[in-house]
Amino acid sequence: MTSAERREQLIVVARSLFAERGFDGTSVEEVAARAQVSKPVVYEHFGGKEGLYAVVVDREVTTLDNAIMAAIAVPATSYREVIERGTLALLDYIDASPDGFRIISRDSPVGSASGSFASILNDIATRVEDLLAPPLIRRGYDATIAGVYSQALVGLVASAGLAWLDTRKPDKRRVAAELVNLAWNGLASIEHKPTLITDRGAVPGKRRHTNKLRPARTASKGATAAARKRAAKSSHASSEDDSGPVDRADGQD
Repeated sequence: MTSAERREQLIVVARSLFAERGFDGTSVEEVAARAQVSKPVVYEHFGGKEGLYAVVVDREVTTLDNAIMAAIAVPATSYREVIERGTLALLDYIDASPDGFRIISRDSPVGSASGSFASILNDIATRVEDLLAPPLIRRGYDATIAGVYSQALVGLVASAGLAWLDTRKPDKRRVAAELVNLAWNGLASIEHKPTLITDRGAVPGKRRHTNKLRPARTASKGATAAARKRAAKSSHASSEDDSGPVDRADGQD
């Protein structure tokens, strides 16, 4: 085995161990034993466990960063499509590299040349903010909320990805569709000047309306039919890509 091949073997072995046991739970002895080499060989190639871990993390961070940035850079007809592409890129990476995602999603005790999972998310959020800001401003929204919304959108997908990692249920495309549905329709319904219920002048000791969901009352057949007609008419009048602060036309900016 050449030196390059041995180095690659050690990276593959260490990647599996780090994913399974974490940085603290993995030792150079275990890496060497599983690779069937002596400890000095590991030190020769990486200088120690920290160096080996940094190489593993750097490789995974670069792979994920390239995948997501490539996905959201593809020309799209709407901002919703951009969100879909980014969401699927992350889920595709998790699906193909579960060990890699387990490693980088943990708090890394060792620095990486390509940054960390958190730095990737911040980079993506910055790109998303650049996409969201122009249409929000055109529609009279506070420009500063673009950064808040971009962090929320990216965090939503990342957190859901972590939860999906072990169960893989529902299937990947269903998860992506549900996440995009929540994110997109949330953007479509944002208020210009939102306020907190707790800030709306409640009087101490007075009971306040809490907007809790209550069971729907049983409606007559005629009322139900009328409601369905209104819903169908509303759905036809406005598509999912051209409602709210970000619409189909905005995708051409």
